Amino acid sequence: MNTTIVSEQQHTRLHPHKFALWVAISSILMMFVGFTSAFIVKSNQSGWRTFVLPHIFWASTVLILVSSLTMLMAIKAFKSRAMQQYRLLMGITFALGVVFVICQLIGFKQLWDNNVQFRGASGAGQFFYAIAGMHAVHVIGGVIALLIMFFKSIAGKTKSFNPVPVEVMGMYWHFVDLLWLYLMIFFIILG
Repeated sequence: MNTTIVSEQQHTRLHPHKFALWVAISSILMMFVGFTSAFIVKSNQSGWRTFVLPHIFWASTVLILVSSLTMLMAIKAFKSRAMQQYRLLMGITFALGVVFVICQLIGFKQLWDNNVQFRGASGAGQFFYAIAGMHAVHVIGGVIALLIMFFKSIAGKTKSFNPVPVEVMGMYWHFVDLLWLYLMIFFIILG
């Protein structure tokens, strides 16, 4: 009877890696809330300049949302032990993440070429560089983790089908996807 109770408690407790991820996500969210709050406060000052988002950011939004879907499918494939499909979907998710970052860089260049730069009067564009750039850093971290997991799956290092690392990666990836969606909506409405 006691082993059943202990087993049930272990299944209902949050895995330490997932707990650590939730703490990290909370910290990251607080940082972005601070950025967007500063944006709102600064936007009420004189000399504030707005800007128009280049269309490439719409393409990058579609890419990151599709990558969230491929990540979801990869988790499902891993749990059903369809390793070929898992590898393929992780590779696609990785590639979509890389193309997202490239699109961000192209978008930054287009903004810069449209005279949305760091010099001169304060404006929404300067905040966008900081906020979207910080988001891109978090996506790059996720892309690196995806690459590591992809290589581990190819090298055959996945002997115990423990879904926790894949689930943690998926949670993080969905988080950066949703964060980007929030930032796009924020800049469309207030930018």
